[in-house]
Amino acid sequence: MLSVSRLPTLNAALNALAAILLIAGYLEIRALRVRRHRALMLAAFAVSILFLVSYLVYHYHVGSVRFTGQGWIRPVYFAVLISHTLLAAAVPVLAVLTLRLAWRGEFARHRRLARWTFPIWLYVSVTGVVVYVLLYQIYPAP
Repeated sequence: MLSVSRLPTLNAALNALAAILLIAGYLEIRALRVRRHRALMLAAFAVSILFLVSYLVYHYHVGSVRFTGQGWIRPVYFAVLISHTLLAAAVPVLAVLTLRLAWRGEFARHRRLARWTFPIWLYVSVTGVVVYVLLYQIYPAP
């Protein structure tokens, strides 16, 4: 059984995997490989759902975790965390809407929305890993 204390590491791994899948999906659609693109983007969506469930379970049990870093890293951490958190709130809505447009075959609208969804979702996935590294690896709470 996975201990709740190990969920942040799982969450970071899921964020990293989502980022890899998003980039791979982007590269596939640029190469006009629609079926591979679809599979990769659905996989990224599934991984992100797993992340969200794991994240909510962890914070239900643990609450918030205090950042202990001091000096110049503190404002950098909070700038990354705030931008990550604000954009993360938009990702589920953007992802669902973007997937829905593709599912309905509304590809022109899908493409227009994906131009916003992709970079935001990718930023959130990558900064999720950055937050994990800073909070749990470099500056862990005592």
